[in-house]
Amino acid sequence: MVAVTVLGSGAALFMAYSDAEIAKTDGADYTRPLAIPPLLMPTAEADGTKRFRLEMRTGRTELLPGEKTDTWGINGSHLGPTLRAKRGDKVAVDVTNALPETTTLHWHGMHLPPEMDGGPHQTVQPGKTWSPSWEIDQPASTLWYHPHLDGRTEKHVYRGLAGMWLLDDEESERLTLPQRYGVDDIPLILQDKRMNDDGELQGPPILTGKVLAGGPVGLVGDKIFVNGTYQPMFAATTTKVRMRVLNGSNGRTYHLGFADGRRFDLIGVDNGLLEKPAPRTRLPVSPGERVEIVVDVKPEDSVVLRSFPFDLGTPFPGNRIAGGDDTLDLLRIAAGDRLEPSPAVPARLAGSSLPDPPAGARTRTMHLAGQSYINNKTMNMSRVDEVLTAGTTEIWNVTTDEMPHSLHLHGTAITVMDVDGRPPQPWDSGPKDTVFLRPGGRTRIAVHAPKHASERFPYMFHCHVLFHEDRGMMGQFLAVRPGREEQVSRDLKDAHAHHGSD
Repeated sequence: MVAVTVLGSGAALFMAYSDAEIAKTDGADYTRPLAIPPLLMPTAEADGTKRFRLEMRTGRTELLPGEKTDTWGINGSHLGPTLRAKRGDKVAVDVTNALPETTTLHWHGMHLPPEMDGGPHQTVQPGKTWSPSWEIDQPASTLWYHPHLDGRTEKHVYRGLAGMWLLDDEESERLTLPQRYGVDDIPLILQDKRMNDDGELQGPPILTGKVLAGGPVGLVGDKIFVNGTYQPMFAATTTKVRMRVLNGSNGRTYHLGFADGRRFDLIGVDNGLLEKPAPRTRLPVSPGERVEIVVDVKPEDSVVLRSFPFDLGTPFPGNRIAGGDDTLDLLRIAAGDRLEPSPAVPARLAGSSLPDPPAGARTRTMHLAGQSYINNKTMNMSRVDEVLTAGTTEIWNVTTDEMPHSLHLHGTAITVMDVDGRPPQPWDSGPKDTVFLRPGGRTRIAVHAPKHASERFPYMFHCHVLFHEDRGMMGQFLAVRPGREEQVSRDLKDAHAHHGSD
């Protein structure tokens, strides 16, 4: 692990602070058609299993007009196709690694057995294929997939290994929401990058003397790509457009809104739809989070989806260095003079909610500190940090120091109970798997432990600021059968003491 001093000399700090400023634009140059990741069609097997085939490979991609860039992609040169399945489906994925390096592919937000999760224990060697399979058993939601290699996730995602996985269920299909993929229901994968003069990717990480460009959150790019498209335009053909927004950036938090201040409906978060729409004009999205919004469009509209400045809560000058002072245009929506009418957004969306923790629920304390530590420990592949009882709900009290973090739990959903003692905001309501943690704050979350029990294969919990994750801000937990938690915890404690694990 490389030791990095976040704040260096006064001169170097001033240079990093000055270089962090990104000029505001008005979207006038946003004319390139937004790329829509293709839907990957599975093959149907005799037992009904839907089998998807993914190949991770190297390539050359025109990220900036007229310039080719070395990139990595899945079934292509950059990013990956969108997978789609329905609750009750049996799915299998053949993941082939045609890269020159070992990697993994993690199904972010999916509820599945830990050995199928694609975390750092399920590596795929170059030239090999990994074929996990499971049954989809969770509500309709917008998930995604990306590598999760211990110590190298940041590099692999930044080069282009990411894609969306959309889940449907019978309840969601009955709703009068925009549901035509690529027409009125569009994925938006937001990523920021830095480019050399020759068009090649810089970093990560980028070091300027002793100052890390991006400071508290690692690399922060000065060029924004949506589905891999630079300065994109989406041609709307309907009066409502549903946007499934994924923050696929390494460390940047976006603060979404429209340049003209128009309101939109927040209808879903990471792990499912909200119970009812939440009207908004601004919406923060931290690394790894997803939100679903529906916006009204009028004939001949030309409106820009923008990221506005956002107070990350980090001490000066961290907010500017981490991108919190930036105003960034993301996408222009352009409409013709005639639009197809869309139904109204339903007043009620999701029919059920996750259970509250029962009286006497187990409570755990998690403290994220610096860029590497959870409860004063860094990631150790041979150490299990927590043991949960499968299928139960418990409480985690999560606190932070002066760094912003984005906490993600694998294999399950979480519910934000309160933030600094106050009820959660709409974007923190509903079923989540990733949550933004303000510096110096306290967030209580209800953790709905995975129902898939295993005493051998762990799940991960970690910061989804990838610079932090790769530097050790990650732990492991087991979900075990009821009645086994205490014994498994004792066995692990004895094993750690015997082997000297910290």
